[in-house]
Amino acid sequence: MRELEMLSTVALLEDVAAPPLQRGQVGTVVERLAPGVYEVEFSDDEGRTYASRALRADQLLQLHHQPTHRAA
Repeated sequence: MRELEMLSTVALLEDVAAPPLQRGQVGTVVERLAPGVYEVEFSDDEGRTYASRALRADQLLQLHHQPTHRAA
């Protein structure tokens, strides 16, 4: 699996507990803790952090705001 870059936008692929986060919640990678493990920060619409969790890459889906290729 490809390593995630700092400040990548990601979504949860599964529910996690303590603090409870639901599948689909969107966060930002803020630190690489170990190979395939990242600290992800979850913030509200006003930028206030409400959770920060260490998560494995297989729990995350990297989101893209731009196309990854050029149209023909």
